[in-house]
Amino acid sequence: MSPAAPPVVGLPATLPQDRCLVMGVLNVTPDSFSDGGRWLDPRAAVEHGLALVAEGADLVDVGGESTRPGAGRVEPDEEARRVLPVVRELAAAGVVVSIDTMRASTAQAALEAGAVLVNDVSGGLADPDLPRVARDAGAAYVAMHWRGHSAGMQARAVYADVVADVRAELAERVADLLALGLAAEQLVVDPGLGFAKTAAHNWALLARLQEIASLGLPVLVGASRKRFLGLVGRPEGSVPLPVEEREAATVAVSALAAAAGAWAVRVHEARANRAAVDVVAAAGAAR
Repeated sequence: MSPAAPPVVGLPATLPQDRCLVMGVLNVTPDSFSDGGRWLDPRAAVEHGLALVAEGADLVDVGGESTRPGAGRVEPDEEARRVLPVVRELAAAGVVVSIDTMRASTAQAALEAGAVLVNDVSGGLADPDLPRVARDAGAAYVAMHWRGHSAGMQARAVYADVVADVRAELAERVADLLALGLAAEQLVVDPGLGFAKTAAHNWALLARLQEIASLGLPVLVGASRKRFLGLVGRPEGSVPLPVEEREAATVAVSALAAAAGAWAVRVHEARANRAAVDVVAAAGAAR
């Protein structure tokens, strides 16, 4: 789980290897929990993607389908219509682009448009053809822990030991992906904070992140602005802080994840989170 590990295959060798990477979130959706509708216009989305990079993001994750709890699916053509112009323009501008999708068709088109990483929150369970697209393209592939689509996922948040169970289920997904022909060097895993997880589950996974890392693969952490961060320090039964007031807690989690050796953190705001991972890297170098 060391940020000094060899580069993930399919990603530019120019990405830093001496610190946790910052993946900027670019939701080209009307209904994402944090910023739904803000970047639905392609021109606004491209401008925001470029701003994320200018503020310190190493790569930009473009998604056209919300995966917030309770969200419904988007038709494939609509998802592609939202993301492809944005992926194409950002890639042409030299941005390292990830495509956040659960569909093989969207991933294929996005990779052809210049994306270099597929961020699949279902780990290949929603569309078994999606990992094959990444395999054939030689693209990097993020497999997240997933127990079902957003509309019903929270009913599946039942674990004997959430960290052990998530690790075991991710190990199964990794084994299946390797059997499909993906190289281990292409793979990144994500424990899926907030996806069929309670606040207590999320904190346990963050506290024991190195157990997820013991799979021997880079780990992506996506905690940014999620509901459990809006409850930090508040009395039991409180209403969570509004989304826009969860950034300080997000930055703190980015520092914790980086200190634990996370490969990357996925965040909505780049500047402060980049500062957090830079501080961890500086302290590590001094140590």
